[in-house]
Amino acid sequence: MVHSQPMIARTHHLDELSRLLARYPVVAILGARQTGKTTLANELLRRAAGRGTRFDLEDSGARARLADPMLALSELAGLVVLDEIQRRPELFPALRILADRRPRKAKFLVLGSASPELLRQSSESLAGRIAYYALPGLSLREVGARMGSRLWLRGGFPRSFLGRTDAQSMQWRVSFLRTFLERDLPMLGVNVGAETMRRFWTMLAHRHAQLWNASEFGRSFGVADTTVRGYLDKLSAAMVIRQLLPWHENIGKRQVRAPKVYVSDSGLLHALLNLPGKADLEHHPKLGASWEGFILDQLVQQLGTRPEECYFWRTHTGAELDLLVVRGRERLGFEIKRTTAPAMTPSMRSAMNDLKLGALTLVHAGSDTFALAKNVRALSWQRIVADVRPLG
Repeated sequence: MVHSQPMIARTHHLDELSRLLARYPVVAILGARQTGKTTLANELLRRAAGRGTRFDLEDSGARARLADPMLALSELAGLVVLDEIQRRPELFPALRILADRRPRKAKFLVLGSASPELLRQSSESLAGRIAYYALPGLSLREVGARMGSRLWLRGGFPRSFLGRTDAQSMQWRVSFLRTFLERDLPMLGVNVGAETMRRFWTMLAHRHAQLWNASEFGRSFGVADTTVRGYLDKLSAAMVIRQLLPWHENIGKRQVRAPKVYVSDSGLLHALLNLPGKADLEHHPKLGASWEGFILDQLVQQLGTRPEECYFWRTHTGAELDLLVVRGRERLGFEIKRTTAPAMTPSMRSAMNDLKLGALTLVHAGSDTFALAKNVRALSWQRIVADVRPLG
């Protein structure tokens, strides 16, 4: 059971979605299950002041109403929401026809998991007519720095974050993992046993914030490297694993070329590692890695970056940078350290010089924010929302 209380306002996402709906005839909200896609869609319908219709495609009655999509949708006006669109990808050709009508009577908001099949279907049918919006979990911007420790422990799934107790939150996440593995992954085309995928996901949790090593995983599961790579890509497509790609360029140093892997949500990481409370987390070997992944996610959300703009950097001699953001000619670096005594390091100096960073920020666990060197600052994690400027 989760304690009933008002949902957290997600005004930023609502405003972004409203802007996209003003520009595109079709907008897709993609994200892991239970991140709040339906709640946002219902709020957008409320803003539409009665000029809207919602179809829940998990409901057999709604699927029956859409047996003839053109007949069901052509006369609707306002905002039309199609929830769990991955259940009916054959709707996309009809949406293309309706999106091209003049005058345009309706806008379409489709919600679903980010399966490759869904993206392929929509891209082929709706090229130039659809905008994609990836919905993450809750962020510090939404819950406030005062609730940051709870957000880190429980993760950003609204029902997990809002649990009455840590134990109830953990119970929700354990149930989510089971449902995701047994029902959702098969729906996304993963034809691998739930127990095998759970072992794989748990192994990823123990390698959280480390370099991906396909050979190591392949040996552990007794399968080919390409097979475990397929497992990783499926979990990434479902937005429960983040692959952070390496940055490399011609600087006269050997650089790492394997991605780093993270469990996208810190709460799911802690469930996979069986860490129900803060004391359990504080005494676990993955404490620092967990905090790194959590802060990385908060920075990416605050900056408003796309996946193709985010990298890490590491050389074979030990110089590294946890997050490199590249947009056009702008390069920003972020180092993440769970310490209350941040200091400039040789690795940071190397990153500044080799990557020609415009600025470097060391995010730390203390409460103070101050300059470390020219264009380098130490930033308290509690000041991410206040002091990290979203990219324009």
